[in-house]
Amino acid sequence: MELERILHVDDDEDIRTIVQIALETVGQFRILQSSDGHSAISSAEEFAPQLLLLDVMMPEMSGQEVRNEIQKIPGMADVPTVFVTAKAEDHFAEKLRAQGAIAVITKPFDPMTLADELRAIWTSWLSDAA
Repeated sequence: MELERILHVDDDEDIRTIVQIALETVGQFRILQSSDGHSAISSAEEFAPQLLLLDVMMPEMSGQEVRNEIQKIPGMADVPTVFVTAKAEDHFAEKLRAQGAIAVITKPFDPMTLADELRAIWTSWLSDAA
C-alpha cells in the first residue's frame, strides 16, 4: 500500500508552509494541515489520513493528546504517528516511541528529504506490521 494522505498538525505557520511544499510539491502527497489539535481532530475522519505527522509541543493540546483523540475515531485506531520535535534528546524520542510513535523527526529537518524520509518510515512500518 502506497502512502498518499498525511494529516500534519503544527502550530507554527512557517513550519506548516515548509512541510506543505516538502510533501505536496516535492513528495506529491495529499496533505491536510491544521494549526491546532481541535481542528485536526474534527477533520480527521473525513480526510482519512494514512499517517499522522504531529508536532509534539503545541498550545492547548500536545501532539500525543491529538493522537490519542484521533485514535478514538472509528477506523482510526491504527493510523501510525510520526512526531516532530525540537527536543533532540534520545530519551525523549524513546519515550514517544514507547507511547506508540513509529518514528520521531527532529527539528530542524531537511525539507528536500522529508518526503523520502516519510516514505522510508512508512515502508518500514508496513513490513514490521506484516
